[in-house]
Amino acid sequence: MMMSFFSEFVHFINDHIGACVIIVAVSLLICYPITVLRKYARAAIRLLDGAAPTSETGNGIINHYPGEEVSFQSADGFGLRGLIISGAVDRPTLGMIVFAHEFASERSSAFRYTSSLLDAGYDVFTFDFRGHGQSQGEPDYRPRQWPSRRERSDMLAAIDFIGDYLERKGRGRDVGLFGISRGGGAAILAAAERENVRAIVTDGAFSSDTALEFLFKRFALTFARLRFIVKYHPPLIWQLHRWFVFREFSRTFQCRFPSVRKGVKRLSRRSILFIHGEKDSYIPIQQSQVLYEKARGPKEIWIVPHAKHNQSVTIAPEAYGQRITQFFKKHLYCPAPALAQPSTPAEESVVPQLVSSTA
Repeated sequence: MMMSFFSEFVHFINDHIGACVIIVAVSLLICYPITVLRKYARAAIRLLDGAAPTSETGNGIINHYPGEEVSFQSADGFGLRGLIISGAVDRPTLGMIVFAHEFASERSSAFRYTSSLLDAGYDVFTFDFRGHGQSQGEPDYRPRQWPSRRERSDMLAAIDFIGDYLERKGRGRDVGLFGISRGGGAAILAAAERENVRAIVTDGAFSSDTALEFLFKRFALTFARLRFIVKYHPPLIWQLHRWFVFREFSRTFQCRFPSVRKGVKRLSRRSILFIHGEKDSYIPIQQSQVLYEKARGPKEIWIVPHAKHNQSVTIAPEAYGQRITQFFKKHLYCPAPALAQPSTPAEESVVPQLVSSTA
């Protein structure tokens, strides 16, 4: 009976060889990506949940500038702390810059990056993201180096708070944003939702989806046994892997990570400057280049020779200061209104005259 079944099975295969080949091929096409996804998903989640490069603080420079301590709330009700620093003490301010620090840092790191803006006459509003510095932490949530909805929410709250502050001072709501690494991603995500953001500068910015894909390719090529197979994976494999990992990561840690790559396309005509270190081994320059290519408004990109991640300001401090100051002067000029001077009786009796010019 067994031989009879086997014989009938062989005849069936011979009669339907074409269909059988198609079924096997389709099965392999389905099973192979699933096998790859399962094999690398756990490693990718560990990569997402790992540590970022060591960040820096303001190193005591905070005492050199006058500032106003402020408190405000995120959209979901968490208390955030910030500092409004006046750069123009003896002259009209040129505008307001909202600074977004990197992961595992805090608000005083602003002075390392924005001293040239303060000297030029810009005011700077720097704040602590939730779970950093003096801002309130969220129970059961640990911040990570990837910009999430929480960081976007905090950034939106900072923009709205400083906009209200400027209006109370008789100034317009327009602001510029300056974000470092993860803070740059949060700045782009928030700017896409606020029209009063006129110009953005990022240093070492990246999109979580494309950055993960790059880092995981590097990881796989380093540790995979059959490197030639990994090297020639079709793009669809990596895209499926990226989608699957972020889905699992969001489910595991109850946190979503919006695509900065998609967010930068929604900036419309807002101006943006991307800064990136040439020797950045953590977030390669291709990540800023991807964002630069997606931006639709006035845009610039500056690759700083010999600089590592977030170290461009250290490698080329003078050029760094000049570059960001010139950019904001070109794209964000919001001087505070001058105080009205009391008029004299003689001035009040003067009647304006129209004067024609033949020049």
